[in-house]
Amino acid sequence: MTYHSGSRAVQDRVGVRDLADHVGRSIGQGIRPVAAAFLEQQPMLVLGAADPGTGAVWASLLTGRPGFVRATGVRQISVTGGPRPDDPLAPALRTPGTPVGTIALDPRTRRRMRVDGRARPTPRGLAVEADQVFSNCPKYLQRRETYEATGRVPGTPRRGSRLSPVQAESVAAADTFFLATVHAHGADVSHRGGNPGFVRVTAPGELRWPDYPGNSMFLSLGNLAADPRAGLLFVDWTAGTTLQLTGTARTEFASDGERSVRFTVTGVVETPAASPLRWSAPEYSPANP
Repeated sequence: MTYHSGSRAVQDRVGVRDLADHVGRSIGQGIRPVAAAFLEQQPMLVLGAADPGTGAVWASLLTGRPGFVRATGVRQISVTGGPRPDDPLAPALRTPGTPVGTIALDPRTRRRMRVDGRARPTPRGLAVEADQVFSNCPKYLQRRETYEATGRVPGTPRRGSRLSPVQAESVAAADTFFLATVHAHGADVSHRGGNPGFVRVTAPGELRWPDYPGNSMFLSLGNLAADPRAGLLFVDWTAGTTLQLTGTARTEFASDGERSVRFTVTGVVETPAASPLRWSAPEYSPANP
């Protein structure tokens, strides 16, 4: 099933059903050799899922030496390692059959690839059996030409229910974040990008960002139309700090055709030095408004 009723509702509202059907032909279940080669070059992978106990949706960052993510079958990827025990997504990934979305994003080439399916723990980490595999265009993706792996050790996570002033400043300065959403049949993680300031903190417990024109599939907004739970991941590309937010989101449609998403925060996890990767300064996407 390429699209569910939530995505169809948004496509019809915007008037892009035919285009969505055309673009949707690129979604498959198999991992092609070129996609497998791309995965093995990546030092990071973002996963999204719902906590089986609380129902909260989170997005988490996994990192490793290139090759830590690889295709181990036509419809399977395997990940060496996994989230830290104190990561909010850890319980979900310890549960066999958990619906999970993944995205491998390469800032060096502005390429990204998504594999959505079912996760199961393995002796070396986890595996994901793919239900949907597809790539996205480079729109709104900032180029970062190089990275280095540092030896920094993750700090103790700081938890809360609202953004602190410092956290709000980091969100407002972000040019990229990842959005995890769920639906009745699975989960998905997408990328959102723009010039710094494109995400606005309107209150300690509320964020808002514009929904820029994309591929017309409306997978994320379709998921939110069916289930408002969502998780956001912000990464400090230099210091390695991650900021994970969980809450609910809804799309607002303006009379002029513009769209924006309003996110209400219910949980915050900030982890200093969570990522060992230090990336070079960004070159902003020419597609950014």
